[in-house]
Amino acid sequence: MNVLRQIILCAAALAAALYIWANYVPSAAPFLAKLGLKTEQPQDANAGRGRFQRGPTQVVTAPVREQTLADRISAIGDGRALHSIAVRAKAVGLITELPLSAGGYVEKGQLIARLEDEAETIAVEQARVRLEDAQAAAERIARLETTGAVTEVRLRETQLSLRNAELALRQAEYNLEQRKIEAPVSGYTGIIDIAVGDRVNAQDVLVTITDRSQILIDFRVPERVIGKIATGQVFTAVPLGLRNVEMTGEISAVDTIVDRTSRTLRVQGRLDNTADRLRAGMAFSVSLNFPGETLLSIAPLALQWSSDGAFVWVLREGKVHRAALAIRQRNSDSVLVESDALRAGDEIVTEGVQTLREGAEVVLSEKAAAVQDGIGDRT
Repeated sequence: MNVLRQIILCAAALAAALYIWANYVPSAAPFLAKLGLKTEQPQDANAGRGRFQRGPTQVVTAPVREQTLADRISAIGDGRALHSIAVRAKAVGLITELPLSAGGYVEKGQLIARLEDEAETIAVEQARVRLEDAQAAAERIARLETTGAVTEVRLRETQLSLRNAELALRQAEYNLEQRKIEAPVSGYTGIIDIAVGDRVNAQDVLVTITDRSQILIDFRVPERVIGKIATGQVFTAVPLGLRNVEMTGEISAVDTIVDRTSRTLRVQGRLDNTADRLRAGMAFSVSLNFPGETLLSIAPLALQWSSDGAFVWVLREGKVHRAALAIRQRNSDSVLVESDALRAGDEIVTEGVQTLREGAEVVLSEKAAAVQDGIGDRT
């Protein structure tokens, strides 16, 4: 008899616990529905609870806001100088002057090397003497022309000789100028591998001059942002060798052809380097932000989950209703979602969600009321 009595008492206790769980625990309904069982819910969320009956649940709410979805693209780019020119010799000869220092700065037009030019200097003097002689002959012929003692052929020969002398002087001066090499741009010189007394040939590289006042970065972006990217757009770049340095630049050029293999577009950005911290050849991590579509923004605490997916409790006319949603982006202080049951300005429950049911009456807690009163006073 004692064993039977214990079995009956255990069964009664179990039945009572199941009844209470099925009717007063909100999470029980989805589980019973999966098993094909239904629970009888009272029409009023607070009716039929006997001695468990209580007033409306106190909750804290937060408004639904709108926020733009951030579209961020990151890429690795290679940096190069604004200008990097290999200065070459214009002629064959010995270097007689080299006013350069490795890593030094030169101005545009500054002499950087001079070749032996004695023969060219003599040629210029000879051309000037011939020109002076031709000019004197032309003056004599011009005086005789007024008397009619000069034939047309003689006059033509004199003019031709004068013209040839002028051209010969220009050629000699040009040849002399080729013995002098000047900096084509302002910038820094690299390592110099030549010295005074070395013999160079035409087109031999004497020195490389780099204008790194600005650094150009070549990188690639996916083809989906072709309609969004444009010259002048701002980007951020971090040198991979200087992780604590973040710089801001702008897009200077956008290619017109998409690479068929990678489906990417080549883009060129420009960084200011007046502080001279960057060098050509450095690698950069480049980030671009594009404005995206506008979505609903909710507080992370309001987000709930069920067997049907994510949802929130939205407050309308003193009662809460379940609003299903789809998550698009998670941030540290907000969650961007899509939902047909929500709109900007709706109040959703962030605290007190544990005992809520569809259509349950709720009241704002003193904490929520104080916050709303403070907002009202400021407005």
